[in-house]
Amino acid sequence: MVVECSNLIVGSLLLLRFMLYILSSLPVSMFYLSKIEHTLPLPAPQLSRPIREAIHTELEKLFLDKVIANLGLCVSVYDIKSIEGGFIYPGDGAPTYTVVFNLIMFRPFVGEIMTAKLLSSDADGLRLSLGFFDDIYVPLQHLPSPNEFKAESKNSTKGTWYWKYEEQSYPVDDSDMIKFRIQNVTYPSIPVEQPKESKPFAPMLVTGSIDHDGLGPVSWWPGQEEDAEEEEEEETAAEE
Repeated sequence: MVVECSNLIVGSLLLLRFMLYILSSLPVSMFYLSKIEHTLPLPAPQLSRPIREAIHTELEKLFLDKVIANLGLCVSVYDIKSIEGGFIYPGDGAPTYTVVFNLIMFRPFVGEIMTAKLLSSDADGLRLSLGFFDDIYVPLQHLPSPNEFKAESKNSTKGTWYWKYEEQSYPVDDSDMIKFRIQNVTYPSIPVEQPKESKPFAPMLVTGSIDHDGLGPVSWWPGQEEDAEEEEEEETAAEE
């Protein structure tokens, strides 16, 4: 039992160091600590574990990779500030605790400049990905103009966007990183009914733009490719 607890503690410390490494390689401003108070029933199978460790596991199940409206996407349970209670209410076999804790939330602010990879491109615009978050959209009106869209085939909605500048065409493709500016962050309401042909529901949507100098694929702007390559190498090292 002591060996198992020691392994769990070591594993938790390694996970915390890994999260801190990732956060140190990304712009700090897009992440926030949010203090939450939550009433948590602790399932019977968890009662044999140390109370703080068991509650931390249950909090991760509840919040990790989940979106909280107006707070953002939870990427980690940072710490637990206090645990109170432990009462067993009539008709309930699990003790209930009141827990105060901090979550690390991803919530970019309007006007922030970020770097992402192209996930897809269609007639409506671009979809970008940060690796851990994919619901970033650059609509047609926020692309640089004049522009041109070339479909992959006659009946396809997928294709490549081109920026037309001084008789040259500059593609927006997945060959390099893309810098964009945050235009808006929204938290759509969960639809009562959703058509089968519609896109999967996204509880958090980020709208971006690349219609300003210095934005778009880094290959468009000399001197930015090296910075993007360094960022990509840091992200790759963190994933390994």
